[in-house]
Amino acid sequence: MSTRPVLLFLTSQGPVARQGDRVVRLDHLSWDAVLNDRAPYELVRTRVESGTALDPTVPLTLLAPIGTQEVWAAGVTYYRSRDARMDEAREAGGSSFYDRVYGAERPELFFKSTPARVVGPGGTVRVRRDSHWSVPEPELVLVVNAAGTVVGYTVGNDVSARDIEGENPLYLPQAKVYDGSCAIGPAVWLSQTPPDASTVIAIEITRAGEVVFAGDTSVGMIKRTFDDLVGYLRRELSFDAGCYLFTGTGIIPPDEFTLASGDEVRITIEPIGTLTNVVA
Repeated sequence: MSTRPVLLFLTSQGPVARQGDRVVRLDHLSWDAVLNDRAPYELVRTRVESGTALDPTVPLTLLAPIGTQEVWAAGVTYYRSRDARMDEAREAGGSSFYDRVYGAERPELFFKSTPARVVGPGGTVRVRRDSHWSVPEPELVLVVNAAGTVVGYTVGNDVSARDIEGENPLYLPQAKVYDGSCAIGPAVWLSQTPPDASTVIAIEITRAGEVVFAGDTSVGMIKRTFDDLVGYLRRELSFDAGCYLFTGTGIIPPDEFTLASGDEVRITIEPIGTLTNVVA
């Protein structure tokens, strides 16, 4: 029996799965039905092995790999993000909030996006018109089914207005939740085991063809366990179709950097792939 991970894509023709060199369309299955199956990995793996392979030369239009799931996010899960958030809030007198939440038992959790607002691979992300300091935040995203089990992983970009959040911690929803602020893709990695701690999360931002920022971190630098984050999220919330949960960022551009119109943001987490978006 194959235990190789399966990549699940959402395309203009519906869900498509890839395992190794085989690419199969999952006919008569909705995205939500796949993710909320009791054993989604086995369901998709069986379809890949028994289904009719698609011609790999036929192009498919990739969509954001999400169904009707809400998107949530965790903050201050990396030491680097704690420092950056403290710097943002220092002038407003709130820097101790982030130091305290980094060491607290309860994580910071916040709502990020409805599925309709999620931007897919190749789509356009935005910065707020009233922000003068906005950055991408590259993150590993957990895909959680209705039973609260992590069934997959994808790549996420939590675009954030650092100046608005830094002005007052109560402005966090405005800094984080707006049209074009959430991107995920290019696929969901269905795996029976989580990514190894050494898995690299990398970002590269180009402007007019030149790299203006690049950085990387690893999954092992996340302070909290995935079960801990999901457990707190589901304490008083139920998700009939499951949910997506961003796990925080450990890559912070320098303070003098802000996103500009036309920037291309590339976030890579192998074996999931690269999420590429352009700033409006």
